[in-house]
Amino acid sequence: MSTHTWRKSSYCQEGEACVHISTTPTLVHIADADPPRRVLTVGARAFGGLLDMVKSSGGR
Repeated sequence: MSTHTWRKSSYCQEGEACVHISTTPTLVHIADADPPRRVLTVGARAFGGLLDMVKSSGGR
């Protein structure tokens, strides 16, 4: 059983059509909401770089 504390994206559509995120000091776990839950794990610095790039591009 997962010990992650999952947070639902604030940009969810109706139902479970959204992304869930769980973090540790060094990792970010990103999951879809549909069973079976698939999880993508990336380094926290890499995820921060992705967010910076998305913010600077205006989300395009």
